[in-house]
Amino acid sequence: MSEKIENFGPGNLAHWKPENIVGTTSARELLFSNDYRKIALKGIFTAFVMLALGGFFALAFRVELTVPDVQMLGARTYMTLMTLHGMVMVFGFLIPLVVSILYFMLPKVMGTERLIWAGAAQASYWVLIVAAVFLVIGRPDFTWTAYAPMSMRTGNPLLWMGHVAIILVAVSEFLAGAVLLRNGIAGKFKLGELPLIGWAAAVIGVLFMVSVIFLGLAGFGLLNDYMQWSKVAWFDPSRGGSIQYFLYLFWSYGHPAVYLPFVPAIAVIYTIMPRFLGHKMWSYWSGVVAFILLGLGAIPIGPHHFQPVHTISGTYERFVQVLTMLVFIPSVLHVFNWISTLFMAPIPASARRAVPFKFMVMSIAFIIYGGATAFLNAQIAPDSDFIHNTYWIPAHFHAMFVGFTAQMGIAGFYYLYPYFTGRMYSQRLGNWHFWLWQVGLFLKITGMGVAGYLYFPRWVYDYLPIPGWVEAQIFITIGGFMIGTGFLIFVFNVAWSASRGQKAPDNPWPLEMEDIPSKATQPAE
Repeated sequence: MSEKIENFGPGNLAHWKPENIVGTTSARELLFSNDYRKIALKGIFTAFVMLALGGFFALAFRVELTVPDVQMLGARTYMTLMTLHGMVMVFGFLIPLVVSILYFMLPKVMGTERLIWAGAAQASYWVLIVAAVFLVIGRPDFTWTAYAPMSMRTGNPLLWMGHVAIILVAVSEFLAGAVLLRNGIAGKFKLGELPLIGWAAAVIGVLFMVSVIFLGLAGFGLLNDYMQWSKVAWFDPSRGGSIQYFLYLFWSYGHPAVYLPFVPAIAVIYTIMPRFLGHKMWSYWSGVVAFILLGLGAIPIGPHHFQPVHTISGTYERFVQVLTMLVFIPSVLHVFNWISTLFMAPIPASARRAVPFKFMVMSIAFIIYGGATAFLNAQIAPDSDFIHNTYWIPAHFHAMFVGFTAQMGIAGFYYLYPYFTGRMYSQRLGNWHFWLWQVGLFLKITGMGVAGYLYFPRWVYDYLPIPGWVEAQIFITIGGFMIGTGFLIFVFNVAWSASRGQKAPDNPWPLEMEDIPSKATQPAE
């Protein structure tokens, strides 16, 4: 049996007909057109360039850390690469990738066939490009958190460019938030009929616009203190500034920054899962409630990131701990909704073959993996006394950022590939990419978790040959190179298939269940 599933949601088959946007778009149109398809394609392409750049930085210091002793990187070079890796991956890859995918999906699902406030989306893109240029030229080595006063005293004469980049990122993300909010509430839908991608875009749009105010203030304060524009410092304690003030400002953005790519990735699941399975989600309202709760809970729990330095204590610290634990509720609501939807009916053969569906299912597995490790992070005692400054924390956020968010971005791109190129990707190469990433991610994240359990510290470029440390670092490096190899295969697949891949049918994702026996044909027990 085979059937078309164009009627799942407000989008329909006409809105989703494949076309060769890549082959028919000039460079000028790609760079400056306000066509939502070209804005999305440009953002996705740029995000993958940033992934290549950030991944190269990571592999460079991974080689250094594979075994003890200094091989090739000194302390400053290591910290510069680590800082650029973190900033490029979060601000240049993760957030732009999933936001660009929403730029493409929203007009189709909402039925508007255009991106409202497309000019703001264009401005957001170009401001981010300028920020990336400032970041690479300035080569800051103060880590992606830019903690004061270290981020003003590293001795780098171009350090101010890193501060300017932070301000520009805030401007870019504010504009992107405004675009998402406006398009999330576009169309004429009743309250209970607004697609879940619309709810997600509206919630994350508000969170963008609110949280980046704190990031912009933090960046301006750092720049002010570094340039000494005023006699009164914001954060520099040698001139009367407050480090605690910086911590509250930054983490009022820094923790929501986790959700800025996280929520759009969730929206992609709610958009493509029904199309692959051939039926609606198990629960609509649990998804709506979970989006709202994630948006409400993202900002006030930021202080748990700096509780080990004792800037919060007593009743307030306990309050933050309870709020942190409560954020598990909306996350579990989403995961339970996805798993319940997967078990509502037999999974079609077409879905089980599709590379984007495979990436989607494994992203759900990694969000469970990362969420389970987060339980310890939320507890005051183990976080403060044991795990906070160890590799346990990178294990958690790599599971959430790469295992879930990046993989959902990849799944969304594979899903949209025929709509961008008019052709299908190579199934064989797609499968190689999938398995290299799953094994590589598991090795890397688990290796980080083991290293953290053995109290391997963060932000070190050399270490002693303590039992277990070397083995963990070797596994992390192997995993990193497997991920890098998978990405190279992905790039080749995308480039090769754009001109030589099989031409996409009008519906690239038909529902096929031929090899799944129906209940009527199953033998009686």
